[in-house]
Amino acid sequence: MKITLKVTHIDGDVYEVTTNLFTIVALERKFKIKASELATGIGMEHLAFLAFESCKQSDRVVPIVFDDYVKLIDSITVVSDEPTNPTNEAPTPDH
Repeated sequence: MKITLKVTHIDGDVYEVTTNLFTIVALERKFKIKASELATGIGMEHLAFLAFESCKQSDRVVPIVFDDYVKLIDSITVVSDEPTNPTNEAPTPDH
């Protein structure tokens, strides 16, 4: 599962980060949830945590403490998400 997030800081800095397996596992461990549960609803704290961990994975400088990172954020939106198990089926042509 990959989720691309658009993060806007209160100072106007805007960037996108994409989750990877490590960030999803970190979310599961911290919040004691399964990634599949995200399909039924995801909280803002979950999105902020995914952005925080994704920033660290992409070498973007963030505060050491998660709450200090959250204080910097104005908004987070999901730009795209890829399914966990994409199919190998060929698309059907439109007639």
